[in-house]
Amino acid sequence: MTPVALFDALDATWPAARTDRLPPFVIRDGQGGGKRVSAAQAIGPVTQDDLARAESAMLALGQPRLFVLRDTTDPLDGMLAAQGYRVIDPTVIRACPIESLTVHHPPRLSAFTLWEPLQIMRDIWAEGGIGPARIAVMEKVIGPRTALLGRSNDSPSGTGFVAVYGGIAMVHALEVRAGSRRQGAARNLMLAAAHWAAGQGARHMAVAVTAGNGPANALYALLGMPICARYHYRIKD
Repeated sequence: MTPVALFDALDATWPAARTDRLPPFVIRDGQGGGKRVSAAQAIGPVTQDDLARAESAMLALGQPRLFVLRDTTDPLDGMLAAQGYRVIDPTVIRACPIESLTVHHPPRLSAFTLWEPLQIMRDIWAEGGIGPARIAVMEKVIGPRTALLGRSNDSPSGTGFVAVYGGIAMVHALEVRAGSRRQGAARNLMLAAAHWAAGQGARHMAVAVTAGNGPANALYALLGMPICARYHYRIKD
């Protein structure tokens, strides 16, 4: 499983509303769905004129000037730094063979998979800042997908989304209510996602998480999901 395969799965399971090629850039129209679906990405060497055209295209979409860097040696990173772009949200992709998770089972009635999301799931997402625009991203996914619902102490405790592309199941928008954290709810959701994904033919499980999210990274490390790829954004305020 290569970083390229992980990035392909990331793009396919959390897709932009539209992508346009403006060589040497891909311009994403995110329609409010977050940085992953709004950041421009270079697919070749970049000149200052190319950069200016990409900036204009993003501003025309009503989006911030935002670029994703998936290679820390990319000369574009230094070019953007020199133009006053600051680094935001360094992110890691953690992944493992799906069998590493399916050997475990969540407790009975602790996690469920279903599509479409129930209102309570939308409410939990909203509590974590995941609103209708990001749920609209989930609805654009082509291929196997499902939402996750967790329960703790006979009450809804969390939710999430998982979709499969190229044999990789990618988890997104995992959100656990504040009162249910540190009680195993996130682990149960991940295990439920893995069992569902195995049934869809997935061979690997993956999740993207900001490098600074200590609790989430600790959980994924305990689940046996090492860091397999990294990326970061640069934004001009």
